[in-house]
Amino acid sequence: MDILAKLIVAGVGGKDNILSLVHCATRLRFKLRNPGLAHAESLNNLPDVLIALESGGQFQVVIGNRVAEVYAEIQPLMGAQEDADKEEKDGLFNRFISLVSAIFMPVLGILTASGVLKGLLALFVACAWLSKSSGTYLLLFTASDALFYFLPMALGYTAGKKFGGNPLFTMAIGGALVHPQALRAFEAAKDPGTAALDFLGLPVTLMNYSSSVMPILFAAWVSCQVERRLRPRLHDSVRNILTPLACLILVVPLTFILIGPLATWASQTLAGGIQVLYGFMPMLAGAALGAGWQVLVIFGLHWGFIPLFYNNLSALGYDTLTPMLIPAVLGQAGAAFGVMLRSRDAKKRALAGSAVTSGLFGITEPAIYAINLPAKRPFIFGCVGGSLGGLFVGYVQAKKYSMGLASIFSFAQLIPDSGIDYTVWGAIAGSLLAASLAALLTFFFGTPKAEAAAAATAEPPTAVDAASSYQVLSPIHGQPQPLDTVSDPAFASGVLGKGVAILPHSGRVVAPFGGRVKSLFHSCHALALVADDGTEMLIHIGINTVKLDGRHFNAHVRTGDAITAGDLLLEFDRASIAEAGFDMTSLVLISNPGCPQVQPLTMAEVAELAPLLAVSR
Repeated sequence: MDILAKLIVAGVGGKDNILSLVHCATRLRFKLRNPGLAHAESLNNLPDVLIALESGGQFQVVIGNRVAEVYAEIQPLMGAQEDADKEEKDGLFNRFISLVSAIFMPVLGILTASGVLKGLLALFVACAWLSKSSGTYLLLFTASDALFYFLPMALGYTAGKKFGGNPLFTMAIGGALVHPQALRAFEAAKDPGTAALDFLGLPVTLMNYSSSVMPILFAAWVSCQVERRLRPRLHDSVRNILTPLACLILVVPLTFILIGPLATWASQTLAGGIQVLYGFMPMLAGAALGAGWQVLVIFGLHWGFIPLFYNNLSALGYDTLTPMLIPAVLGQAGAAFGVMLRSRDAKKRALAGSAVTSGLFGITEPAIYAINLPAKRPFIFGCVGGSLGGLFVGYVQAKKYSMGLASIFSFAQLIPDSGIDYTVWGAIAGSLLAASLAALLTFFFGTPKAEAAAAATAEPPTAVDAASSYQVLSPIHGQPQPLDTVSDPAFASGVLGKGVAILPHSGRVVAPFGGRVKSLFHSCHALALVADDGTEMLIHIGINTVKLDGRHFNAHVRTGDAITAGDLLLEFDRASIAEAGFDMTSLVLISNPGCPQVQPLTMAEVAELAPLLAVSR
């Protein structure tokens, strides 16, 4: 993961080009100073990158389930990155998407787990497996409800970070909203004989802010504005005390008097308006969301809907939009299942099977980027299945009573207090319809007729075909070494390709074959080539030399240039690189996806354009 992290940082234009970085379940989301410096093509060539694209004001690199590991490796490479995007000039919509994703993404995982546990408890009670009065239920319900109950505190922290203030200040304000004293006062205020509360003569409107979203977001923004303007004006000796003191004294009363009631009114009005539209055409809404949700996910625009989902849960106690997303998710999983059944390629079947499993659990990116979208038709069939399934879910008007990723676990979150009813069975039926229809359409029509005919008539490879191989020449003069001796575990494991390590005896890289330059990294320490016969080669000079940011390297070609064998591609200063403390061991790797076998032809010193590797067909 270390080398992948470095290649990604290089591919987005280097650490100095990164304004901020967050990650969700499967993708890295960069905010870049200059998006033009990012090399999507280079990143798309990396084996562990499913796809790289710019969308919603972010440069997104889709990794899959190991995204957290890559994110952890990238963090130290970025150095001390301040929230420079605070001053970034960007479109209103893009800034909104970035704002929402940054606030909600850190808590999405634990909220999903809490929602799933709530749903399972509802299922256990409905099936009479648990009693609400049992200790088991009470403890598990407490675990499932804790984050929802204290949601203003969690969102106060993440909103404070995003708005550029001290997140502990804004978390404390969120804590004030759900403090037992405030909740007791709210309950007491329901009694008509209770005297109204005031703050310095101003009336205080008491509400239950547990599980609320909008009030703390507005309050956190105000707190950060107060902090930003006050802190620079205070002396160092009192700044760390007076700044939070002012935030608490000013913002907490303001929230209870003005911000909270206005935000609550706005959220209830928004939720009511959505329900009116939904009640007018629920089937049409279900068909549209079922068909278009995964398209929104591809471009990262789905974050714009997250506040609506949370707001509905907070204002109404349920949400009618998220149930219609379940068919959209299972439709893509079903399409990947159709690919798995149809494909004759063992590796593709295994990849599709893994994508199906992830899709059932609500993570559709592996299915979309690795399986369905490249083949086009399966993705379309997944959207068709999602649309029809969503229409059915909209027809029964299913409701979701807790937040979480749309997945097979979501069915338990649809169960009302009265027990399983027709809305739950209708949502299950609609989701199964989406998955089965997408799988059937993909199985029978997912492969174009010409490709299907070619696959059906193609003869299996013979032993002679499998054993046949061709030679690849060396692009570097030097001493070959086994790949597994390389100090970098990513190269040594072969994850970036199979081949050989070379200790260079000269500072030149030449073209080993005729073809073109597929990509040249901006730091010039590595380049990818593709031969006229389709052979793909990654040449990487030194270990961790991306840190040199192009120093001591001189490229003679650019991405897309045509090359012939022997052309000078790159020059590098061996002595200067070694003096800077870098390992000069270089890599020559065959990087074709699913490449069968690659064997070194010699471990003796090789000259430029001497036979180096044997690649099997």
